[in-house]
Amino acid sequence: MKKEKNRNSFSGSIGFVLAAAGSAVGLGNIWRFPYFAAKDGGGLYLMVYLILALTFGFTLLTTEIAIGRKTKQSPLTAYGKLKPGWGFLGGIASLVPVIIMPYYCVIGGWVVKYFLAYLTGEGVTAASDGYFTGYITEEWQPILLTALFLFVVAFIIFRGVNKGIEAFSKVLMPLLLLLVLGIAVFSMTIHYEDGAGMTRTGWEGFKIYVIPNFEGMTIESLFTVLLDAMGQLFFSLSVAMGIMVTYGSYVRDDANLVRSINQIEIFDTVVAFLAGVMIIPAVYTFMGREGMAASGPSLMFVSLPKVFAAMGNIGNLVGGLFFAMVLFAALTSAVSVMEAVVSSLMDKFHMSRRRAAAIETGIALVGGIMVCLGYNKLYFDVKLPNGANAQILDILDYISNNCLMPVVAIGTCLLIGWIVKPAVIIDEVEKSGCRFGRKKLYIVMIRYIAPILLVILLLKSLV
Repeated sequence: MKKEKNRNSFSGSIGFVLAAAGSAVGLGNIWRFPYFAAKDGGGLYLMVYLILALTFGFTLLTTEIAIGRKTKQSPLTAYGKLKPGWGFLGGIASLVPVIIMPYYCVIGGWVVKYFLAYLTGEGVTAASDGYFTGYITEEWQPILLTALFLFVVAFIIFRGVNKGIEAFSKVLMPLLLLLVLGIAVFSMTIHYEDGAGMTRTGWEGFKIYVIPNFEGMTIESLFTVLLDAMGQLFFSLSVAMGIMVTYGSYVRDDANLVRSINQIEIFDTVVAFLAGVMIIPAVYTFMGREGMAASGPSLMFVSLPKVFAAMGNIGNLVGGLFFAMVLFAALTSAVSVMEAVVSSLMDKFHMSRRRAAAIETGIALVGGIMVCLGYNKLYFDVKLPNGANAQILDILDYISNNCLMPVVAIGTCLLIGWIVKPAVIIDEVEKSGCRFGRKKLYIVMIRYIAPILLVILLLKSLV
């Protein structure tokens, strides 16, 4: 009991909400959300995503935060404490951030490279054909920038929950939100005339983004939209990877969990929506509808630099601000991923924060170097079960996001819905005297709807 009493905690609900929202607002919001919105009928995808965020996402988010606060443990030990014999689920949940951290730092290094390019006025060069491929296939520079990104994250983790994670989130999250808002507003005001004399505007791109497009819509395509939005929620809310269990373990018993969870949902959904407002109107204006088909690295590191270059002199400033925002988002997410591992090592093996952070930094550094070398000395090309061509980074991403995360979420639904029963989570949420307004919805979702949707999502990933 003494160990639990001495456990670090967030100083207040604002610190918790900003840290959790910082974890949620990551690269997934920026390079996946706009792509799916453009691909899946604009406003239709937004509508489905919002419904799922308020039901499916809310259920998983509430469950993990409540498990963390109830057990006062990180994922590696929390599940076993909640129900003896279920510790294996915590082991799987803890494995996810271990796998994610190395390649997330590599991508963080890519962001640093582009931020520095725009900071030094080299934005036009960054937009040239072959710039991105030329960089990631280099031997040393990607490794150095990966290490730089990782060491910044490690420094924050070394400082602990209050002086590190909470203090960092309180500064960076408001800055990130201001940058997102500013770039989103600018994106809607731009216009461009192409070589054929056709003028496109950011406002037209915005309407494509928010107005539902039912043209050619079938039951099968609607089902695809549902699965895309559900898969995106894993990235957006940082669920099924142990992060929210860890952050929940730092929440005080007198905190209003209902209000905090609602605020995290709102913050994440607003930023995800604004990410689309930043990107889709700008890409449509300068590249047309065909330019909106890009996703992942090709969207952020190939398509968008070309958009910034087409803006003229102001493009270097806008590009610099954009990659500053992306860097902030990548850092806040990477901090949460690393903390989930460090906290698990501390709880399971009773080691100090410094030692646990040093071990995870070493693991992430070695893994990050392997991922970097996967684009040159260790390059190979394999086909994944879902048909995608893959290198080391893609394989790690597939294992963690397409396989392990759905398994963790399914196991969590079975544990809470049928083994220990939903009342355990409901009682924890209402412990401070707050009213759990979506209680009946939660019970139906955790026992029936969420597990079915998750099994379908897992099967889709495997075949």
